[in-house]
Amino acid sequence: MVDHVYADLSLAALYDRLNPWGPGDDFYLGLLRQAGSVLDIGCGTGQLLRRARAEGHRGRLTGLDPAAAMLVQARRARPDVEWVLGDVRVRCWRPEFDLVVMTGHAFQELVTDEEIRTCLHAVRSALRDGGRFAFETRNPSARAWERWTPDRVHEVADADGRPVQVWHEVQGTGLIHGRVHFTETYAGPAWPAPQVHHSVLRFLDTDTLGSFLTQAGLTVTEQYGDWDRSPLTPGSPEIITVARRD
Repeated sequence: MVDHVYADLSLAALYDRLNPWGPGDDFYLGLLRQAGSVLDIGCGTGQLLRRARAEGHRGRLTGLDPAAAMLVQARRARPDVEWVLGDVRVRCWRPEFDLVVMTGHAFQELVTDEEIRTCLHAVRSALRDGGRFAFETRNPSARAWERWTPDRVHEVADADGRPVQVWHEVQGTGLIHGRVHFTETYAGPAWPAPQVHHSVLRFLDTDTLGSFLTQAGLTVTEQYGDWDRSPLTPGSPEIITVARRD
């Protein structure tokens, strides 16, 4: 369902350096503390579940990701968390989780209606009655893709201290039919040539997003425009949604 950029072991090892803990992680961690059992769809290196377990969460924590290289990082750090390779289609889900999360804008990697419906059906199936689903998408009104330009280079050091540069470049004219095609380029002495990965993200407005959730039997209970729980406005950078299983 999702073609993960970080399927490469060398890139997976960089993920946490490129995506350090931030306000969004604090938001989700607060929800995890209130939940006895949690499923993290698109968990990546499992940074969120690892932190929850490290601070004493005693319940069931399950991380799901389609990239084996990412789960290598997760298992090395916390073998006491259940790590599952694949997407939501790998299991017939039962109502056994209090909370399901999709962080890091993973929901936007679902680019077709069918992918969205399949994911939301699995989410509802995995939630107990009254269970919650929390996720975020970038607000299309904020036009974040206009800042994805090659001149904005992010640099980190790999495990050996060598510099790695990362930049993005939007393909075409930007938003087309709700989708943005772009490249993500990695360059540094670890590779003989830059690695270029092609990706697509879908940007959903609140009405379309709400329609998908309603069709799946999920009711929006909270919605914010940023991680400080500020109200959602046309200029908000995020659409942060918490929905309940009906």
